[in-house]
Amino acid sequence: MTDRTGPAAGPPPGSGPASGSPVPGPGDGVPPGCPSHAGAVALSGPAFQQSPSELYRELRREHGAVVPILLDGGIPAWLVLGYAEVTYVTGHDDLFARDSRRWNQWSQIPADWPLMPFVGYQPSVLFAEGAEHQRRAGVITEALEGVDQFELGHWSRRIADHLIDLFAGSGRAELMSSYAHALPMRAAVQMCGMPEGSAGTEDLVRDLWISLDAREGDDPVAAYVRVQEHILRLVKDKRAVPGPDVTSRMLGHPAQLTDEEVVQDLITVIAAAQQPTANWICNTLRLLLTDDRFALNVSGGRLSVGQALNEVLWLETPTQNFIGRWAVRDTQLAGRQIRAGDCVVLGLAAANTDPQIWPEGRIGAENSAHLSFSSGEHRCPYPAPLLADVIARTAVETLLERLPDVVLGVEPEELAWRPSVWMRGLTALPVRFTPVVR
Repeated sequence: MTDRTGPAAGPPPGSGPASGSPVPGPGDGVPPGCPSHAGAVALSGPAFQQSPSELYRELRREHGAVVPILLDGGIPAWLVLGYAEVTYVTGHDDLFARDSRRWNQWSQIPADWPLMPFVGYQPSVLFAEGAEHQRRAGVITEALEGVDQFELGHWSRRIADHLIDLFAGSGRAELMSSYAHALPMRAAVQMCGMPEGSAGTEDLVRDLWISLDAREGDDPVAAYVRVQEHILRLVKDKRAVPGPDVTSRMLGHPAQLTDEEVVQDLITVIAAAQQPTANWICNTLRLLLTDDRFALNVSGGRLSVGQALNEVLWLETPTQNFIGRWAVRDTQLAGRQIRAGDCVVLGLAAANTDPQIWPEGRIGAENSAHLSFSSGEHRCPYPAPLLADVIARTAVETLLERLPDVVLGVEPEELAWRPSVWMRGLTALPVRFTPVVR
């Protein structure tokens, strides 16, 4: 899980510059010294989708560890590629903070800007700072610590078996939509107290799916509004009748969060648990099905599955880039002049493959010092990465156990990556296997 949430219902209340902060007016143009004045690179294009590691190497050679970039619509920002630089940014909230209302570009941002769902200020743990962030994050951490990992593994296994049963008899499946996406979403909402298999749970799962991964014809904004309504009903139900779940523990915490605060933070938890974990599962299955190093011992091989899961976090991390942090004051980073209010994008995938930490070019996938869950105070709160690992590991191992002769349904080079500079995941993972009837 990472500090990322799904689409908001249009520009959220409070979006825009912080009250009293100096921002350029509509006629001021781009501020002097802005990244766009230094050969900025557009953060878009097929290279980010098909061969991002090569692109990051090129950017590092040409620009160093911090690259001037242009976001959608030509909005200037900085992309941090270096491992040391990313950890510095995430470790210095006094210089690079999370409240997006600091941004010095708000006057240039249209209300329908594509990245508004991820930068528009919301009163959630994502954008909280200082003592308020510690309060909100502390509630989430303690609520997640109450999750029994063995019980979560049992839930995940049961969900996995159910999903596999739906396609096992056909001999073919598309695992991204029918398995990798569906499993962590169901596990997350059950962890939060939604009853398994109920109509309300299925409605929430469907609306979460649309809001996080809209397809043609979907309305993600309307779906997100429905998600808020589902979660608010859950919170009110748990306020009246608590249970052994994350929602009840958040409501019963001494910090005394309001219902609205719990709704916001629960959506953050569920969204962070779903899409990154889904891509982690699918990217790992892809590795196991295409890499000869795993082909000989993958079936039931728990050690190789663990290695594959960790290697994916280094080389194909589900969250490539994360937006963002905002400079609190003028400062320097890797020789670049960062101005107060500048937006900083964390290049997590690039940092994981930084040649400064892997000078011989070989990624030591056996260790876990990657930045896939970010770092610093705003990193994915403990023990969320452990819970995500339980879900992902159970998903992969169960599939290999139930369908031991599973192979790709297409040639490896036919697999396509999603057109995103933010997330790293396949559009589809078609497989075939001997039909199994349970």
